[in-house]
Amino acid sequence: MTTERRDVADLLATALADPAVTWSLGGFGALATFSRGSCEPVAWLDDGRLGLVTARGGIALVPDRIVPVAYETAFGTAWSHTVALCLPEASCPASPRSRVTECGPDREALRPQDRGAILFDGGLGLRQAAIGLRSDIPAAVAALRLACGEPRALSNLRQSPAPTHRVATSPGGRIEIFCAGDGPRLFADETVLRAARTHAATAPIPPGLVPFAHLHPPASLDRSGPDPGVHRDRHEAFQALLRRWGVPELVDLKEALARGAPMPAAAGRHARMVAKVVAAQSAARLP
Repeated sequence: MTTERRDVADLLATALADPAVTWSLGGFGALATFSRGSCEPVAWLDDGRLGLVTARGGIALVPDRIVPVAYETAFGTAWSHTVALCLPEASCPASPRSRVTECGPDREALRPQDRGAILFDGGLGLRQAAIGLRSDIPAAVAALRLACGEPRALSNLRQSPAPTHRVATSPGGRIEIFCAGDGPRLFADETVLRAARTHAATAPIPPGLVPFAHLHPPASLDRSGPDPGVHRDRHEAFQALLRRWGVPELVDLKEALARGAPMPAAAGRHARMVAKVVAAQSAARLP
């Protein structure tokens, strides 16, 4: 294993071990999320993938396919941070499914007992991930088979019966949702899906890469909850991730602006976002 691959595996393993980190997997307009409580029982995967399972859902990641990209986004006087987990474009299907399709038994399921259940692709047409439903209940499987051939089964994804699992898969990993409620969830928005983008324009994803998932460390600026305010330890932890996994020219720009350097002429969208982040963090008295 190369140093780069080892660093990626360490990043993912450290984040998976932290219950304060949340995860999302999917594309622009549809994604599954995974989170867990600090005292929630977990079972770690032992099949070569990095990941874990709780009673409510689970996540698996394949480190050797993942390219992390860390970045910050400002909105007003606040900001957020994330690490996009990307795949090379060549690793993504050239023609993602745009109609509901039966995929057969889900042999890659996180739990052995689910590997005979039938997986259906919801036909959302995402370049980097497929989001669908899985069941071993005969009535549910029969109903899903009737939907095969339909475009974008958002109603099925949102309203399927409780025994049906929501599953988001990609070449870089998967998230599975076993039950509705708090924690693992599925989001889909037809309006955003129609834009047919791989990611938001504010995300500085380098050319040739496509984000399939994101890891979200705890926010350094928290205006709600039992401990509102700026959390310097969280901020400093993410700055270390930004220096290691951020886009180098944007990291250099942030450091220059923080020292008082002028904004470069003809700065692009992502450079302007960096300037907004610097201003917001300066107002919060962060370095």
